Amino acid sequence: MSESTVETRNWKLETDLKQLAAEIVQQAMSGGASAAECVVREGDEFSTLVRLGQVETLKESGSKSIGVRVFFGKRAASTYSSDFSREGLDRMVKSALQLAKITSEDPNSGIPEPSDLGSISGNLDLYHQDVYSLPGEQRIDYARRAEKAALEYDPRLKNSDGGSFDAATGHKVLANSNGFVGEYRRSYCSVAAVPIAQTEDGAMQRDYWFSVARNLSRLESPEHVGKVAAQRTLRRLGARKVKTAQVPVVFDPLVAASILEHIFEGVNGDSVYRGASFLAGKLGQKIAGGNVNVIDDGTIPGGFGTSPFDGEGVPTRRTVVIHNGVLTSYLLNTYTAKKLGLQTTANASRGLAGTPGIGPGNYFLQPGSKTSREIIRGIPEGLYVTEFLGHGANLVTGDYSRGASGLWISGGELAFPVEEITVAGNLKELFFNISEIGNDLEFRGAVASPTIRVDGLTVGGE
Repeated sequence: MSESTVETRNWKLETDLKQLAAEIVQQAMSGGASAAECVVREGDEFSTLVRLGQVETLKESGSKSIGVRVFFGKRAASTYSSDFSREGLDRMVKSALQLAKITSEDPNSGIPEPSDLGSISGNLDLYHQDVYSLPGEQRIDYARRAEKAALEYDPRLKNSDGGSFDAATGHKVLANSNGFVGEYRRSYCSVAAVPIAQTEDGAMQRDYWFSVARNLSRLESPEHVGKVAAQRTLRRLGARKVKTAQVPVVFDPLVAASILEHIFEGVNGDSVYRGASFLAGKLGQKIAGGNVNVIDDGTIPGGFGTSPFDGEGVPTRRTVVIHNGVLTSYLLNTYTAKKLGLQTTANASRGLAGTPGIGPGNYFLQPGSKTSREIIRGIPEGLYVTEFLGHGANLVTGDYSRGASGLWISGGELAFPVEEITVAGNLKELFFNISEIGNDLEFRGAVASPTIRVDGLTVGGE
């Protein structure tokens, strides 16, 4: 076997990924491209689901993939591959170059200017090796313990959709022809339980709880997760409909985050420049109550939406989206910023191929001072929403209607569970009608909200 053959076969094993990404960019430029960028991703994933004490699924996988985007002036194309042989990489670059020559021109396409590129320095607390430190049997035991704690909490918990444990690590590298080469690693682990409760007459309800963290030591114990899942499930037993009424509606933090996601879609540069957002043309205008402050911050150490740079190599930052009810910024990548005549907010999000989209950093509603208990206590009759069903928001008109379930509030107390109802209104009014914001902000993902109270919504029932 020749020395060159050995070198080719060992390419995948021995080549530094940052060096490889830079070399792919250089190869594209040597092939005639006016600009190029390369993304390399590798990672490991573990997942197990235990149901009624028995392992139902067990998955462990590793992956490595690479993508390149090339430009010929204002024409662009991208390709990707999981073949890291020299031949595979050559084929990927060649295909991108050929495709770019025949695509349509777009005057706003391109990569960021050199002055926009960079990476946040310092430890962002994104990667911990301990998520993979447990032997396989102990990982399974995490899932088993969560389910066991849920089922043992109350005899009415007779069945289960399972307990689960997941862990993952990822490594991302980005290089482009304006001199940027950056990388970062992330880790993640979670434990969850989904018990099913049943009454004597056979009526069943299910709910769930979970904990997610960057490392094992910050994960809630499986026993705590199981206990909370059990409590959330039991409180749904005996659910009934209510009569249609316009009452205050309190959103549990997990469902309040979905309201925040509607704002995100509304300020997403893609929706704005297409005129497909009810917030298009509203910069500098009051779009919510004076108590509403929405922030996107990709720099929070340990955050689930944190990274040192975005999908285009622009340093992440803190952007105030809504300040005291006034829309102060859209969320943009380089392309949408050019379209709107603005500056990128470092929210580019991308896969291996295609044009970058827009994603959140750590995107949240700034908390208030009241506990959720204090918010509920101030409501004579109302609804506490714990779950939404389906998607019912029209981002062009703002019309909003979603199936929901939760708990009825009576005399400032959670009185009984309700289901088969709808919550309806208009997003343009909803954001003005957020009358109270809780102090219980907790990130369980990149988007987070505390408890919120909204007035003026219609609860549709009987």
